[in-house]
Amino acid sequence: MNIGINGYEAVVPRFGFNKKTGLPNRVGSSEFCYQMLLSLFNLDKKNKYTIFLPVKPSADLPKENENWKYEVVTSKKLWTMIGLSRKLLAYKNKIDVFFSPTHYLPLHILEPSVISILDVSYLYFPNFFKKKDLYQLKVWGKYSIKKAKKIITISESSKNDIIKAYNVSDSKLKVIYPGLKFETQNTKSETNSKFKMQNSKLLKKKFGINGDYILFVGTLQPRKNIVRLVDAFSKLKTENIDLKKDLDLVVVGKKGWQYEEILAAPEKFGVKECVKFLENISDEDLQSFYKNALCFCLPSLYEGFGLPILEAMQHGCPVVTSNVSSLPEAGGDAALYCNPEDVEDIKNNLESIIQNSELREEMIKKGYEQVKKFSWEKTAHKTLNVLEETGKKV
Repeated sequence: MNIGINGYEAVVPRFGFNKKTGLPNRVGSSEFCYQMLLSLFNLDKKNKYTIFLPVKPSADLPKENENWKYEVVTSKKLWTMIGLSRKLLAYKNKIDVFFSPTHYLPLHILEPSVISILDVSYLYFPNFFKKKDLYQLKVWGKYSIKKAKKIITISESSKNDIIKAYNVSDSKLKVIYPGLKFETQNTKSETNSKFKMQNSKLLKKKFGINGDYILFVGTLQPRKNIVRLVDAFSKLKTENIDLKKDLDLVVVGKKGWQYEEILAAPEKFGVKECVKFLENISDEDLQSFYKNALCFCLPSLYEGFGLPILEAMQHGCPVVTSNVSSLPEAGGDAALYCNPEDVEDIKNNLESIIQNSELREEMIKKGYEQVKKFSWEKTAHKTLNVLEETGKKV
């Protein structure tokens, strides 16, 4: 079978390129697309692939071989809608199925198609999006959902949202959970005092992290609910005598949009010296942050899935997250859940996990079990089944 894939998201990142490596800074849909390409390449040695890109493939993408080719399509504007559409017309009868691991399909496509919809947060929080992006998601996204023969989404929560919003048949949607960014799951031995001391010294030397901290990882945008997290952190520091000293909140993530209120929150709530905003963190350093944190907190208002929850668990870091959208699917019974709109509830859950060592150990053990359910190999295998079924000749 000949499979065509829209690889745009993997090579055109929203947050530019890493200055040291020259590789794209990938988060969200960009990381999803990249990992999907990598995993399909490693898994499938039978089918032939053509990956359509707007620029040359980045150095970390799979190298071309007999079954894996790149087609660079130059188009200055509306690349997927116009440039890719034109190119696919030239590939008529050469592709059996076309896969777009993003919300959008080309305007003109003759082959049976599959798209991935990670979430429909733009329908629930339209004020959190730029007008241009919101228009594109609503109009072009709606077209793509109707045009696609199959839709892959990453949680039952997102599936239900898509069915409700677009009146899509249940049979058209397939839930396939994403995998984990880091290759190996870590063991209990890595939580011992010697290991944590090594990580602590590294964080102190590179980032000035001197004591215990609560960790957040994600793009700085309103939907992530970081302002309420800072508010809850300030109450934790104010109301608990034991936590007044030597406890920081570390926020790791790139500036997304409408982040001004987020950056101003520490001063507003009187914890300016205790909140650290860090970006351009390498994967290696990010793993050290996970391993050494007292706990990880993701109090989002809405998530398509919430992969940082599993990344934290993978590294022996207890998790507090929201009880909404897909987050309980990701966390299972290995996380504590809070009402994301209730600052007091966020604070109480953080306090519980920080001060109860037995609870922490129990959550760490459950976290290691939870992450065993997810891998990119499983994701690629299930995705390939959908592609082969969709492209099968009748």
